[in-house]
Amino acid sequence: MPDATDSGPGGSSELELTILMPCLNEAETLPACIQKALQFLREHRVAGEVLVADNGSTDGSAKLAEELGARVLHVPQRGYGHALRGGIAAARGRFVVMGDADDSYDFAPLGAFLEKLRAGANLVQGCRLPSGGGTIEREAMPFSHRWLGNPLFSALARRMFRVPVHDVYCGLRGFRRDVVQTLELRCEGMEFATEMLIKASQRGVRIEEVPITLHRDGRKSHPPHLRTFRDGWRTLRFFLICSPRWLFVYPGLLLLALGTLGFGVAMPGLTFFGATFDAHTLLFASLALTVGYQSLLFGWLARAQAAREGFLPETKLLGWLSLVVTLERGLLLGSAALLVGTSLLVAAVAQWQAAGFGRLDYAHTMRWVIPGVTLTALGFQTVLASFFVAVLGWYRK
Repeated sequence: MPDATDSGPGGSSELELTILMPCLNEAETLPACIQKALQFLREHRVAGEVLVADNGSTDGSAKLAEELGARVLHVPQRGYGHALRGGIAAARGRFVVMGDADDSYDFAPLGAFLEKLRAGANLVQGCRLPSGGGTIEREAMPFSHRWLGNPLFSALARRMFRVPVHDVYCGLRGFRRDVVQTLELRCEGMEFATEMLIKASQRGVRIEEVPITLHRDGRKSHPPHLRTFRDGWRTLRFFLICSPRWLFVYPGLLLLALGTLGFGVAMPGLTFFGATFDAHTLLFASLALTVGYQSLLFGWLARAQAAREGFLPETKLLGWLSLVVTLERGLLLGSAALLVGTSLLVAAVAQWQAAGFGRLDYAHTMRWVIPGVTLTALGFQTVLASFFVAVLGWYRK
């Protein structure tokens, strides 16, 4: 029967499974987790290891882990993401199952994870929530996490990134080590877990889900490392950073639509239900167009840079834009908008001159000034954005 540190079949130096546990002062619960993990390897005759990624424990956790037969990796950089990235890089198993060392996850019944990995899944996510078939023991999860935080962020992940899971925060998951290493994971804190799922989904990695049971945290000497509002904000921030479409493009398109509608009703001075849309409406519409266009530019530039740095995958749309939106075409379009805008402004000044530089009919004059200012601003932004793309090195001849 293979031992926990045996090599794989045929004498290969690579094991089949690494059970990875990030650890920071978990002396109370770590022994139980290691014993359950070793029990699983023995009972199911799996060539594997238990790897503890110690993140600077001062309570003797590392020594306990070694005495119980686990391999210990010391990761000096603090943070959940640092510990897991170090552990994944040091793992000897073809597959990795990671889970917290607080005894809230049971490492004994890991067969469902290994079975799906052997069948071809690249990432197998545990699910504690009933919506995905999971079970949460009484008082095992705070009320706000169970009914608000986890369902909300899981729904956002499904909507924004098409992540096919119901519990993005579940810390018990398995994956092929070589596949996850291609994702270029970078997060240092608790958002590391959601980063893995988002990037895997964006790159077309095969993701499956396994229902599990969440048990009560076994720690008594210190509270959980998770901080509700801090880690919730960091997750939301990461979601937005990973999705220029939701952060920039969709708001920009909405503002452009509102601005265009505003110009459409205010330029002819239309009246609806007793309300006349005039110069003030034009000002609001101009603001919406300017800000909306700038938001779209930010979305394009952010997405292009993210793809260039390997943070997000390349898309067909980006490839098409790189061919169609060249520096020269951007300059021509921006210059044309500048020319029309400044011409309207010059015409407005000519009206003022014709009135002896006295008072004007502002409802009439603003119909020249506001479109002129708007087109001038949009043209200037287009010129700057075209050069900025070239500076980034994304522009290709």
